[in-house]
This record gives sequence, C-alpha cells and structure tokens, in this order.
Amino acid sequence: MNKEQLKRIGILTSGGDCQSLNAAMRGVAKSLYNNVEGIEIYGILDGYKGLIYNNLKKMKESDFSGILTLGGTILGTSRQPFKKMRTPDENGLDKVKAMKDTYKKNKLDCLVVLGGNGSHKTANLLSEEGLNVVTLPKTIDNDLWGTDMTFGFNSAVDVATRAIDCIHTTAASHGRIFIVEVMGHKVGWITLNAGIAGGADVILIPEIPYDIKNVAAALQKRREQKKHFSIIAVAEGAISKEDSVLDKKELKKKRRESPYPSVSYELAEKLGELTGQEVRITVPGHTQRGGAPDAYDRTLSTRLGAAAARLIMDGDFGKTVVVRGTSIQAVPLSEVAGKLKLVPHDCEIVTQAKEVGICFGD
Repeated sequence: MNKEQLKRIGILTSGGDCQSLNAAMRGVAKSLYNNVEGIEIYGILDGYKGLIYNNLKKMKESDFSGILTLGGTILGTSRQPFKKMRTPDENGLDKVKAMKDTYKKNKLDCLVVLGGNGSHKTANLLSEEGLNVVTLPKTIDNDLWGTDMTFGFNSAVDVATRAIDCIHTTAASHGRIFIVEVMGHKVGWITLNAGIAGGADVILIPEIPYDIKNVAAALQKRREQKKHFSIIAVAEGAISKEDSVLDKKELKKKRRESPYPSVSYELAEKLGELTGQEVRITVPGHTQRGGAPDAYDRTLSTRLGAAAARLIMDGDFGKTVVVRGTSIQAVPLSEVAGKLKLVPHDCEIVTQAKEVGICFGD
C-alpha cells in the first residue's frame, strides 16, 4: 500500500494516561493531513474498548489543534488486560474477532496505537491477525523494550522531582526523615531519575532488593555527619531482600495480608524503630501522570508522531517507532511486545549515583 491508496486511519490511546498523548496524536495527524490528500482519521474512543464495541468518531483536522500542551487524552482510554483478550466478555463476545470486525466494518487502512507494554502485546496480536498496525511508545515508566525513551516519562520525572524538591525544606526544618513514594510497580526508572535530580539520599527500586539495616546505617551515617534530615525516594514496587526470594504466589499473599497500605509505610515504621528519628511519608500519586507535558516530551511526541505517519505512508506496518540515541527508528512489534526494560543493577547511572553517595540499600 502506498500513500495514494490510504483513505482511513484509526487511532486509539490505551492503558494508563500520561502527559503527552495528545501531543503524539497531533504529530501523527498533522503529518498525515499535510502529506496525504483526502485522508480521514477516526478516533477510537476509550482505547481497545472502543475497538471492541465499534465506538469511533470521525475527527476533524481542527480537533488536533490546540492540544500540544494538553495533558490526558482527547479520545479517552481504558485498561483492557492482554491476558483477558482471548476471554469472551460477559455477553460471550469474542473480543479479538470484534476488534477485527470493527477494523473491517469501518474500512480502516491502518490502526495506530499509543500505548505501553500490555497495549503493545495486543497490537502485536492484531498485527499477527492480519491488521495493518503502527504503534508509538507511551508510558511514564520508560519500561518498553527496544526504545531508549518513551513519551510521558520525562514529564513524570519532572513532577516527582518537584515533589522531592518541595519536601526538602520541611524535612530540613523539622530534622525528619521523609519518604517520597514514586510510581513504578515493576521498574524504577522514574524513582532513579527523580531521586538523583531531587537530591535523595536513598533510592529504593524494584530491581535492587534492599536490606532495611543497610538503609538505616546510611541514615545514621548522615546524622553522624551532622546532617539532621534525609530524603528517601521509594518506588511503589520496591522490595526487600527478604521478600525478593519469595515466589509470586507467596509475595502476593504476604502483600495482601500486610497491615501497611504500601511499602513506604512499612519502611517508615521500621526505620523509625531502627534510627529513633521521626519519619514522614509523601505520595505524589497520580499527579505524576497529570498536567501539561514538558518541552522535552512535546518535542519527542511530535517527532514520534511524524515518524509513525511516515511508516503509514510507506506502508511499513507491524512496526513501532522508537528512540535510539538521538534518532527515531522503527522496529518490528514482535521484538517489543511482552518484553520489559528493567533497570540493570550495574548500569552506568546506578554506579554513578552510588559514587556520589546515594544508598540503594543493597
């Protein structure tokens, strides 16, 4: 298929929202409108849910104006777990067949998906089922395999960093230990970067299991150095060495039965006992997904959108656009789907953080 044959494109945003979804959609749309005469773009509402239940609307070129700085997604989103995609809905509807039927019924020439790990697995499934699919790497966690950077990540790091910045003054004023809990269930890229940028003294991430005694020792060392407050940046999925040896079933059971709302509250209680210091907790939560995208994400999203549009115009489907160094490239969906990009425990950024004295609890 060449661009002269392109008539209708469907676009959806899937999974958790982030600050730069609209900017990325705008990049795709403006590139297509500028280069393909008569192109029609259909917004698929609420992610894959809209594709399953044929909930689309024809977009106007003006719909993509004024959204570069707008957070969230003008199309809405939803979480449709990949592991349930082959399971019929409550009315017995075959979801995969329904998505294919929606694609064909609306005479779409390509499906554009903006999403993270689970969304890419579903996109790859649809590609293998014969649909023309192009994807963009969206997730604040920056954990999508094959790309150096995902859009939304930098903006989330900015929000988390500002939270840590704001805690510094109150922590210093009261001589307290402050725990700032940052998003990241499975990976610690946000916590790692925000922790360094915010001057955290301790950073705890899922990839590096911690020993509570090592954390307490680092805090005690700061007190001996006449530093009367400390900041701990903790990923919500941080795990102790003790818990890291449990299998998934045992770990789920332990967390389910835990009296603590999250890992931060358990840390606060234990560190208070070990250090004798007052410990407080701050959870920025979903603010890390919200607000306007920063300048970096606006630029990156525009570039990724334009690159995705070029794949569509060239008929190069079954690909996702990725960042490699300073270049935007394309890789097969099959190489990305189902793979998680973890923080290597011995990677350069972790080594450098340790060299400036940041404790990781290991």
